[in-house]
This record gives sequence, structure tokens and C-alpha cells, in this order.
Amino acid sequence: MASKRKTDRQKADEYLKKLEIAQKANEVNPFETKEEQRIRIARAKEDFEFFVKTYLPHYAIAEPGPFHIEFANDVANDPLIIEFEEWGRGLAKSVHCDILEPLWLWVRGEEIFACLMSDSKERAEELMADVQAELEGNQLLIHDFGYQKANGTWEFGDFATIDQRFIGKSFGIKKKVRGVRIKHRRPNLWIIDDLETPDTIANPKRMRRQADIIERDVLPTMTGKTRRLLYANNRFARVMTQTILQERHPDWRVRRINAYNKVTYQPVWNYYTADYYREQEKNMGIVAAYAEYLNESKLEGSVFSEEQIQWAKLPPLSEFKMIISHWDIAYTDNETSDYNAVRVWGLHGRNFWLIDCYVKQSKMKKAVTWMCDFKRQLPRDVNFLNQYEAQFWNGEVQRAIDEVEEEYDIDLNLMKVDNPRSNKLMRMITMQPYYQNSRIYYNEQLKSHSDTQVGIMQLCAVEEGSREHDDSPDADQQAIEKLELYSSPGGRKKKGEKSFRVGKMKLKFEMP
Repeated sequence: MASKRKTDRQKADEYLKKLEIAQKANEVNPFETKEEQRIRIARAKEDFEFFVKTYLPHYAIAEPGPFHIEFANDVANDPLIIEFEEWGRGLAKSVHCDILEPLWLWVRGEEIFACLMSDSKERAEELMADVQAELEGNQLLIHDFGYQKANGTWEFGDFATIDQRFIGKSFGIKKKVRGVRIKHRRPNLWIIDDLETPDTIANPKRMRRQADIIERDVLPTMTGKTRRLLYANNRFARVMTQTILQERHPDWRVRRINAYNKVTYQPVWNYYTADYYREQEKNMGIVAAYAEYLNESKLEGSVFSEEQIQWAKLPPLSEFKMIISHWDIAYTDNETSDYNAVRVWGLHGRNFWLIDCYVKQSKMKKAVTWMCDFKRQLPRDVNFLNQYEAQFWNGEVQRAIDEVEEEYDIDLNLMKVDNPRSNKLMRMITMQPYYQNSRIYYNEQLKSHSDTQVGIMQLCAVEEGSREHDDSPDADQQAIEKLELYSSPGGRKKKGEKSFRVGKMKLKFEMP
């Protein structure tokens, strides 16, 4: 109990500080006329910049950037907006999404039921309390729009105004939100802010689960004609909850604002200077600065680098000498398990192409299902092999294969291949010359594919002493090694002619 009382005191002290700032933000002119007041209110409803400077001058630390104004108007004019605010660090995305925009919508006459979700309920309460303090303490807001604090419904980060025109509630990502409502009122504005932590970024399965919560729990809480969702986070990592959602919903809008021009260092917002960003690059390093300010997360390993990856348009599959799919099998799907990695590589000329992939902490059956879907889409005239390491085979693997093949009415022709005897790290490092000599290409359509990005992260983590998962690069190496057998120079094949022989028999593959 003592610990809880201390937490309550901390919350009370924090809120009093927020309230003091709001109370001192502006003053009411006792001599103004009703007409002057009417003109101010009318202009504030239409002019976002005027609204902020007049009612919330403590947040107007600099002239707003054009993107600030555009964002405010877009949200106000679209009651069904779903948008990711990928603004570089320091561009006030939390201030605009959590405080300024909800208050402006309220001033414009909308009834607001705002729910704010963060990585923890405590963090969400801190963010929501900023709005709450303005409604309680901002003298000009009170003068123009009435006293708002309602006894009995005014807890830290969880409140409703006297007339119920503004309701605010706070949630952690693990808190149940299904069915949230107050009497007949249901949320009409969700704000997702500060959701990612180092733990979630290192755990793609957890991020997928968070994406599921937003899709299946958060969005269905909104049922009226106004259903806005704002997701505030810069893209500082390759795979995040927001990138998973963007891949699933390409029609959801992404508003990406980079903090500065990497060539000229011209800032997008005049609160900062070019020299500020030069210093940040110097102090943080280019990779970290680009991730935080420019939404560019470059991966640099001691062996492999993302810079070595060449993205290009995939040639027609019928032009490949051979296509090989290698499955690195994992049996469980918990948060620490290995990944089921299915990597499909093709040999085109002398170059190796990543055609498609599945890289997930999942049950085996899902990986086999993906393989069936992939094989069904292949043209009938391609040379294609499916393989997996013999060491992984057991009755459970065979059962998963048999069940999915029967369900899809397809024969995957999965072949067992012997486990390489060499050290796995050294095997994976043998791919480095292919990358260095520009013989590796990635299908450009996979750029925003979460599984591909997970594979890139695992590739760049390959080094001595690394404890990161390496299922994807392990599968890459074994597929590429097998493809190398078909890369010997030879004459151009005639149309319809197979380009390889094994032993004395020319193999033919019957595709379903």
C-alpha cells in the first residue's frame, strides 16, 4: 500500500506541475467586448495556427512548419482518417497528436472521446494528463468555452468534462479495450503513441501481436460516423508494429516527415538549425541520426551490410536457370524460439535473386502452408526444387507436411538434404563474396515486406559471438550453395528446353 500511495503522490505532483503551466499560459482581458471574444472564437475554429498561439502559447515554441498546419487541417476535415505520423525525432508529433489536435477538434465543436494507448498505462496517463490540465487550468479556454472539471470523473489521465463533450481515457497496450464505452458514448479518436520499446523491437512476434490488438480490439471500439486513429512514431527500426500494419493495410496513410535534408542539412522546422543536425550526426553517428531524424534505419554488421543489398525488378521466373526453396525448420512459436525460415532463391545468369520468403516465429504448419501458396503461383515451365535439412526431420515434421499437402491437394516434393559439416558461422560468411561482387539481388517488391526485413536484420547480425537468430541467413547460404551447382557457363537454352542435367537423366518437374 505504501508503494501505491507513493505512486499516487508522484502522479499528483506531476499533474500539479502541468496544471501550473496551463494556468500561467495566458490571461483574460477583463475589458474586452463580447464581439472581440466572438471574433477570437470564430477565428480559432478555422485557423489552427491562431488557435495554438492564442490559447496554447506555451506550446508555440516556434513558428509551425507547413506540415504541422497540413496535418491539423487534414485530420479536422476527415472524420475517418487512419494515419501514421512518421515524423523525425523532435518535430512535436506527440504534442500535435495528443494535445493540440484533440483540443482543436473540441474547440471546433466536436464531441471528443479520446483514448490514448502507449507501451504502459502509466505512460499513456502522463500523455493524456497534458490535455486534462489544459481543460482544467487554461484561463482563456475556460473563459471562452466554460469551466470543465467535473468532480468524481477527474482522475489522472482518465476524465470527463462536466458536459461530457470531452472524455479522455488512457490504456497500456496490454490493457483490455474491447467494448470500452461510457454510457452510450464510444471512442471516436484513438491515439497510439510511444508504443515501441527495446523489448518489442527485438521481438517481431510481440509486434505482430500488438498489430493484431490495434486491428481487432482498438478499431472496433469506434462505431459512429467519426472514427479517427492517429499513430505517432518515427520509423527508427526496420520492423515495427507500424510497419507490420502498413504492410497489411497499404491504403492507410503514412505522413513521413524527415527532420532535415541529409545533403544541405536544411531543417524542415525552423525550431532547429542546420548546425544542430550536423552536431547530432557527429555525436550520435550517421546510422543512429538517420534512424531518429530521417526515418532511415541502416544496418551495419561486421560482416554484412545493408548497403551491399541490390534491389531490382524481378526477371520473369521462366528465365531463371533454377529456383530453390530452402526451409530452415523451427518446431515452436514462442517469443524466444527459432524462426521458420523459407527462403526462395533463383539463379539468373550468374546472379542470385531472393524471389520471396517466409521468416516468422510460427508453427511449422504455417510455413508449409506458405510454401503451398508459393508453389501454386509458379509458372508451369520453371525449374524448381524444394529442400530442407535432413537433421530436422521427424514424425511431427512429416505430419505437418502431409496435412497441408492434403488440404491444398498439392505435392511439395520436399527433399531432405544432408546437414553441412562445416561451422555454421563460416558457412554463412561464405556468402560475403557474392554480396561484395554484386552477384546478389533482392526482389524490389519485398522492400516493405516484414519477413524480408527480419531476414536482413538477421543477415547483418552474422558475426563472431552474435546471439541473434540466424535462421534466415542459414537458409540463404544453403539455397545459394545448391544454386551454384547450376551456374556453370553454357550455351543459351532453346525455348522450352531445361537448362540443367543431373547425372545421366534430364529431370522434369510437373507443376500442379
